[in-house]
Amino acid sequence: MPPITLALILLNVSVYALAVATGPDIVRVFGLWPPGSGGAFHVWQLVTYSFLHGSLLHLGLNMVAIWMFGAALERRWSDLRYLLTYLVSVVVAAMTQIAVSGYFLHASGPVIGASGGVFGLLLAYAMYFPNRVIVIIFLPFIRIPARTFVLGYGAVELFLGITNTTAGVAHFAHLGGLFGGWLSVQYFRGRGVFGRRPSP
Repeated sequence: MPPITLALILLNVSVYALAVATGPDIVRVFGLWPPGSGGAFHVWQLVTYSFLHGSLLHLGLNMVAIWMFGAALERRWSDLRYLLTYLVSVVVAAMTQIAVSGYFLHASGPVIGASGGVFGLLLAYAMYFPNRVIVIIFLPFIRIPARTFVLGYGAVELFLGITNTTAGVAHFAHLGGLFGGWLSVQYFRGRGVFGRRPSP
């Protein structure tokens, strides 16, 4: 397993073990709290929330996704590019969640989990390996090209986020992670949000 992918997985597992040992106080300090909610927002939460998980299933699904999509990207990219893409996705996911759910949907609870970074890696994976087949863990008979999977997954997340039909899931953080992954890919390809960056 490539070193950054392995380090991310080990760090997430270690923080989960620490959270189990110390109790809910770690979420109050390091989970992502919307400004003005019952918890106190601190700037470090834009990153630290991504290393906290609510259950073994939550942790396991995210770690499998980091292994599936992140390892292939890390082998293709440099370690720094891969790590920056992951962290940018995490931060953009947090900012999106705060902007939409905090200010428009008036969410008051904390957000935790690596899903923002995972969605960023998923988007990058689909851009670099669009025709690779993704097999859904719980539905192994369904095989979907990466590009189609990301487009469909993004549409489902947008629908669920707008309709607020799945309580307790940070759909807009997922969408923000997709956007963060796209921004990173554009940057490293020498392009801006609206096309190629002008030469200096």
